[in-house]
Amino acid sequence: MTTAKQRTNSQPAVLLWFRRDLRLTDNPALDRAARTGRPVIPVFIFDDAGPSRRPAGGASRWWLHGSLHALGTALEALGSRLVLRRGAADAVLAQLVHETGARDIVWNRLYDPDAVRRDKGIKAFCVESGVAVRSFNAGLLFEPWTIRTGAGTPYRVFTPFWRRCLQEGFDAPSDGPPALPAPAVWPTSDELEDWRLRCSTPDWAAGLRAAWGPGEAGARKKLVAFLAAGLESYHADRDLPGVAGTSRLSPHLHFGEIGPRQIAAALGPLARGPGPDAFLRELGWREFSHHLLFHNPDMAGANLRSEFDRMPWRDDPHALRRWQRGLTGYPLVDAGMRELWTTGWMHNRVRMVTASFLTKHLLLDWRLGEDWFWDTLVDADWANNSVGWQWVAGCGADAAPYVRVFNPVAQSRRFDPEARYLRQWVPELGRLPNDLLHAPWEAPAAALETAGVRLGADYPHPMVDHAAARARALEAYRRHVNVPARI
Repeated sequence: MTTAKQRTNSQPAVLLWFRRDLRLTDNPALDRAARTGRPVIPVFIFDDAGPSRRPAGGASRWWLHGSLHALGTALEALGSRLVLRRGAADAVLAQLVHETGARDIVWNRLYDPDAVRRDKGIKAFCVESGVAVRSFNAGLLFEPWTIRTGAGTPYRVFTPFWRRCLQEGFDAPSDGPPALPAPAVWPTSDELEDWRLRCSTPDWAAGLRAAWGPGEAGARKKLVAFLAAGLESYHADRDLPGVAGTSRLSPHLHFGEIGPRQIAAALGPLARGPGPDAFLRELGWREFSHHLLFHNPDMAGANLRSEFDRMPWRDDPHALRRWQRGLTGYPLVDAGMRELWTTGWMHNRVRMVTASFLTKHLLLDWRLGEDWFWDTLVDADWANNSVGWQWVAGCGADAAPYVRVFNPVAQSRRFDPEARYLRQWVPELGRLPNDLLHAPWEAPAAALETAGVRLGADYPHPMVDHAAARARALEAYRRHVNVPARI
């Protein structure tokens, strides 16, 4: 615990509640607090233990530690600091109001169902207590209730949704304030290390440390580098897992170290073309996912299309474990699951293939996969994760056709033809020629022996046969979901 005194300022303080907006630029709540001219007390509340809160996964907690450390350092440069408290947000804010005499609370809105419920309760408390409260939009291009169809309903299909967004245009981002007025006396703060967000026994995060640098400065650096080297070819390279063709901004976006308005503005001066258009469209898909979750708050755990409630998912913990560990016998699936475990991230093309394998080849409930991604992804996002899994399973809005069963071998040969990605993450097959590495069970015995590969010992046989698994999945859809089993 620490307590410090700074220059006297007798005006009532403003509590600036940081959430998933861990940046100083284009932060409307921060701008509002700074414009009051009154003391500003930035606070972050680690609130994931309540009965209505979904606890953050291990990879997300690891990232949060780094992001909060970076934010605290940045606030110190403004003559401020970050107060850390742990507990139920409503109780912590009430205590801070009592301790500091603050008469205003400002924050940037979140749109997941837990946050919406919590924030409504906090606003009601503020009204009863005579505390002014203002909230703002920092995380989306548009408020979810502002983008509607001609009939006044939320969009359920991406293409017309995004067309409408482009017609509306995007607001310009704002610069951060040069300084923040400090209170005469700071409230006590937890020590970040005491939260134990980064477990060291065992130390499973070495790959995360090697791959990532959380914080606003890191996000800006990554965006600049991508715009210079990756944007023009993004439309072609984004599907190639063996090529550094994506921005890798997703965890920075999730934690609000950079905002979508900032990315859209950075694209603005650039010439239009296939690369920039495809990248902006991905930003639109993120927007679509958050709007969907806001209007359908149960979709993180419930099929958006209720007819899929009849789907006869299998109960097979052993098969689930093999999928999680990257031991399915399909190199592309295994490469993706190992990349995820090591780095906390997975290439988007491979995310689709691994999700399809779990739900279609293994007939395991998409919620099992969504839960595993929630725990292991550094960019684990309630909206993106649930919408993406339902898209692959076929039970969501604007979903992939339920008859689409990604062929892991065909996908591997098409998008990783030189097997760069496979060799990186499935090194036990690395001595096989490119044409054999995608499906090692098809390799001649002599080739396997030359490469030092013993199927069933060094690398597993395939868990299932693709053709048979596809037929089983289509039959299950036909019989139980009452959809036609056709291409």
